[in-house]
Amino acid sequence: MGSGTSLSIDISLNTSLSELERQYYQDPSDIRQLLGTAHTVAIVGLSKKPERASNFVANYLMSEGYKVIPVNPRETEILGQKCYPDLKSVPEKVDVVDIFRKPSECEAIVQDAIAIGAKAVWMQLTVINLEAAASARKAGLTTIVDRCIKMEHGRYNGNLHWVGMNTEIISARKAKRLF
Repeated sequence: MGSGTSLSIDISLNTSLSELERQYYQDPSDIRQLLGTAHTVAIVGLSKKPERASNFVANYLMSEGYKVIPVNPRETEILGQKCYPDLKSVPEKVDVVDIFRKPSECEAIVQDAIAIGAKAVWMQLTVINLEAAASARKAGLTTIVDRCIKMEHGRYNGNLHWVGMNTEIISARKAKRLF
């Protein structure tokens, strides 16, 4: 078994993080806790193009009941939601800052997330900036790196299992929605 609950297996495939980094930034209990308590997700780099991963993730999160706040300086509205040029312009409380930007931009985004009092920073798949992640963690933010918030939600919520995907959740019990 990997780190985390007894219901999950260590997921080390498809990441370039070391075992120690995975313990810090991909802990299953942190992910479950965050997904179960968060209500508002600001997606930095959300695209209005429906074929982009950020748009697909935002649609999914909205369909699952999360409030999604688009952050993109080039747009005024995405998915029917008012779009903000940066995190500091968002007028409401943000639980999770989900980053769909280049790793080199993460440190500034993390500093803004800290400044607005976000609870967590989530760097999407292949968005890896360990210095920015360490800054977020040092400031007390739950920090997830190199994971997709949509896939993790589906994995722990049972949505991926329903369509035949291996969720790496082991249980003899019938799957139930966790959130």
